[in-house]
Amino acid sequence: MRAVWLALWVTTGLARPLLAQDVPAAPAASVLLLVPDRVFVGTEDSARTGWAVLVTGDRITAVGPRASLRPPAGARTLALPGTTLLPGLIEGHTHLFLHPYDETSWNDQVLKEPLSLRTARAVNHARATLEAGFTTARDLGTEGAGYADAGLKQAIAQGIIPGPRLLIASKAIVATGSYGPKGFADEWTVPQGAEEADGVEGLTRVARSQIGHGADLIKVYADYRWGPNGEARPTFSEEELRTLVEVAASSGRRVVAHAATAEGMRRAALAGVATIEHGDGGTPEVFRLMAERGVGLCPTLAAVEATARYAGWREGTPRPPRLEQKRASLAAARSAGVPICVGGDAGVYAHGTNAWEMELLVASGMSAPSVLRAATRGNAMLLGLSERLGAIQPGLLADLVAVIGDPTREIQAVRAVRLVMQGGRVVRDGAGAP
Repeated sequence: MRAVWLALWVTTGLARPLLAQDVPAAPAASVLLLVPDRVFVGTEDSARTGWAVLVTGDRITAVGPRASLRPPAGARTLALPGTTLLPGLIEGHTHLFLHPYDETSWNDQVLKEPLSLRTARAVNHARATLEAGFTTARDLGTEGAGYADAGLKQAIAQGIIPGPRLLIASKAIVATGSYGPKGFADEWTVPQGAEEADGVEGLTRVARSQIGHGADLIKVYADYRWGPNGEARPTFSEEELRTLVEVAASSGRRVVAHAATAEGMRRAALAGVATIEHGDGGTPEVFRLMAERGVGLCPTLAAVEATARYAGWREGTPRPPRLEQKRASLAAARSAGVPICVGGDAGVYAHGTNAWEMELLVASGMSAPSVLRAATRGNAMLLGLSERLGAIQPGLLADLVAVIGDPTREIQAVRAVRLVMQGGRVVRDGAGAP
């Protein structure tokens, strides 16, 4: 009986809450007063001039006009002239085990690069992401690297390597025969970039196995390019997707869905996923459904722009149809009131340039303050982290980023990182460069 209970405890995820392993925190006795030129708290459109933030241990303990804050004796003051202090940015869609496709194709990364090499790269990618001001990240699949993201997360949590707090999806789930790599003779079984599963029983087993191996969330490919002519078509029924949502929810986890077709998005939204990734083919009806159910859209503009550039497109020339479709789907989603998740699919392009997605969102019609709110408080809410992260408020974790300039006016300022604090610890302190 004890063995049965232990197996249930592990496979349902009760053994590990969502962020069981956090990042190293500042000593509880440390007190630091941060004095920038302005503070963007994450819940408003404007930055507050002349404000400061008091940090005690790993928590924010006070925020407000500098003259109103009374730090205790022994507190250190860190002056940050010329900067805006923001909540730590949250990356909503990354793949730390991938690197840009113009360096090595996705197929060759999955099939030819050894796990040791991919893990070494991932260590560097994690550091670059953190140094860019993204103190938390949702990694949506190792793409053939198995459960290596669980070890990476543990190394960050134990202070062995620097990196963002991670929410990991590990293998991700695809319908049999739908994913890749492809193009090989039928007699060969080729390793896949995700884990195949089918039917209610199969999906339940695989989801529980991934949870048992440390996945913080389940990622499913609700559609993929497996139609008769290579076009995207749905891969799972609504019942199958609903099963995944129920299995994940019973362990306190969420499901996110890769979906680019209207029907794949519709099924995923009805099943109860937390966010839909990409959403290229969304219709007004689908976006209204998502808004009604509180399902977020992560449009991943940067990945599409990166692949267009790899194919030869250059700014100043006519935009490819897919880039125009991206902007149109984003506009339709915003018009319907769909929450926007900021995540660019880093790995398709270089890690550490995560802010590119924020710049493209502004170029696509969102205001700079709305993008900043989405990348902080908005992402925290969509990822289930709002009780701990996403705003500069007393009681929340002291994840803070100081950037040179005012990103509420010029979003490009988010690239000029002057300081990064994570859990009350300063993990980067130096002059940033645009």
